[in-house]
Parts: sequence; C-alpha cells; structure tokens
Amino acid sequence: MAEPHALETRKALERAIHVERLALAEDLAELSEAQWAKASPCERWTVEEVVAHLTAGASTRMWRWLLSMLAARFDPDVHNDRRLANHRGATPEETLRRFRDVVAGPSGPTGHAAAWLGEIVVHGEDIRRPLGLVRVPPVAATTAVARFFASRDFTVASKTAIAGLRVQATDGPFTTGSGDLVRGPTLSLVMVMAGRAAACEDLEGDGVAVLRARLRSG
Repeated sequence: MAEPHALETRKALERAIHVERLALAEDLAELSEAQWAKASPCERWTVEEVVAHLTAGASTRMWRWLLSMLAARFDPDVHNDRRLANHRGATPEETLRRFRDVVAGPSGPTGHAAAWLGEIVVHGEDIRRPLGLVRVPPVAATTAVARFFASRDFTVASKTAIAGLRVQATDGPFTTGSGDLVRGPTLSLVMVMAGRAAACEDLEGDGVAVLRARLRSG
C-alpha cells in the first residue's frame, strides 16, 4: 500500500510520535559517555539534556505545563531548563531509561499532535547529527510537520522564518508560499523552519541565502 502524502488524523500523528521515539531510543542504546556529553545544536544543551527535554515534554500534562510556565514568568528557557532538570537521570543510562518509559506515552502537553511530532523529529536530528547518526523519518510524517510549521509560529518561529519565500519539497508533496524558491528534502525544510541554519546546506534556490541570513540573525 502506498504511503499517504501526509498524516492527518490525531491517531496517526500520535502513532508516528511513538515510532520516532522508539527509533531514537534504539539509536541511543550504545552511546559512550563522551557521546552523551556532546554538544547539540540546541545552544547550551548536550545530547543527554536534549533527551531529558524530550522526556519532560512527553511527561507533562496541560495544567502542569501551564503552572510551570507561570512559575517561570512565561520565560520558555527557564521553563525548559527546570523541566529538563526534573527528568534528567543521575547517569546517562538512567536518562535513557526515563525516556524509554515515555516512548508510548502522550504526545505532549497540548492537543497539537503535529507540533509534538515536530518536537521529536527536530530534536531527534539535533541528537543524531552531532553523533553522525542518520535517520530519515517517513515523508508522510515530515510532511505533516512541515505543513504545521508553515501554518503558524507555535513553539518555534517557523512561519516567520519562511515568510515571502516559495518552499518546495523534493521528496514529497509539501509546498507553500510565493517568492524566491527554497527547495530540498522535507526533513531539511522542517529543520530550517525550526531555526536550524545548518540544514540550509541541504537546500537549493534563490531563497536559500535569504533564509540563511534570517536564521543567523534570529
């Protein structure tokens, strides 16, 4: 049976989240201590801290999330650091065990399943790329994330990043906007919409220079 062009139902999106979490947990199983401590593209976070952040997102319900944001005076960095610290283990092995415990858990603190699929896809790349690990999620999954990211600024300024550009996937049906062209793999388009300038290297078109400049100044 042919793969659908994009995941649309909440059930399908949640199933994709569980698939991506499990794939990441399997990739993490044999890491050395040095690899766990390696810097990620998430500014000051290491690989282990990004994993703890993912565990926090999968373990936090709506009201707890709102209370945490309120306690952080709506500073997402303070909120994220506190939640991360709560879910990081005493050792990398414990951090991984805690992540494994939420693999089949809720998608995230809100009902925006496509956003939380984006969370595991983007942070999965944040973890794998510095370690030289490769995974390309199904295009149906990355297309759903790309469409959500292009539709609004939610946890990242994804819609703003591509404003005034024509963005087109080379491996799937995703296309949006008008203006100078940016084209490339759907996963790379997702990564640049999430603010990862390094993914611009995977893209082509007159709009790439504009996009790269925005991300570097953002």
